[in-house]
Amino acid sequence: MSKKTFAGDGQDWSETLKAFGEVVKLFRNRAGLTQEQFAARIDYSLPTVSSIEQGRRLPSEKFVTRAEEVLDAFGVIRASARRITRRLGVAKWFEKWADLEPLAVTLDTYENRLVPGLLQTPAYAKTLFEKQIPAMSEEKIESNLLRRMERARILTERPETIYSFIIEESVLRRQVADPEVMREQLDHILDLCERRNIDIQVMPESRGYHAGLGGPLCLLETEENVWYAYCEGQETGHLISDPKVVSMLQQRYARMRTQALSVEASVSLLREIRGAL
Repeated sequence: MSKKTFAGDGQDWSETLKAFGEVVKLFRNRAGLTQEQFAARIDYSLPTVSSIEQGRRLPSEKFVTRAEEVLDAFGVIRASARRITRRLGVAKWFEKWADLEPLAVTLDTYENRLVPGLLQTPAYAKTLFEKQIPAMSEEKIESNLLRRMERARILTERPETIYSFIIEESVLRRQVADPEVMREQLDHILDLCERRNIDIQVMPESRGYHAGLGGPLCLLETEENVWYAYCEGQETGHLISDPKVVSMLQQRYARMRTQALSVEASVSLLREIRGAL
């Protein structure tokens, strides 16, 4: 089928955690250390080390750094940790799109609910996770936040990729967090506006009908010049590869770009909203 739906109720990352644990155990044994000796050297408890090696606990950044140093792992432990972040905090229905994002040469995003994930600051994103219903555990909040920040790195690590974002004005005015967090979020968006490969436009509240009223939309072009689209609702997501459907959504996005404020006018409005906080 050309249109795929992915749905689920959580993250399936246990196998990735187990693989990471096996890597740590391999290098620990290579170093001739028992779990207890290793735990003492990296300043962690024995139960924590045991849980991580068994793939039952998410390793912190500090653990990864200390393990890498103490075990002289040639960067392998750190690389394994990065593979964890590619799976952690990714909803089942979002996995396919998340795999495509780092391969994009063009990425377009329209959002009318919240600041797009790729543009979110850690504080803004954490607030969203903390207010999630049903409530998330601290470990799940940490894993989701880790993954979201890892995703956002493509904005700076792929300067040759062209990014376009269209955000509803109401999203930018909606204070989902305290003023300090919102100011930081708007400052971050303004900083990104300075990048040559990133265009951020605001769809003004004064605009009545526009082509994006059907809901959030993402479009992506791969290095092979193949286009995909992604649409998301509550607990569901649709990865679309049918060229006819993708073409239709491209037409809508192109129309939205003409209906939104220009990049320059959008920056002015962002500064105005920032100044009012």
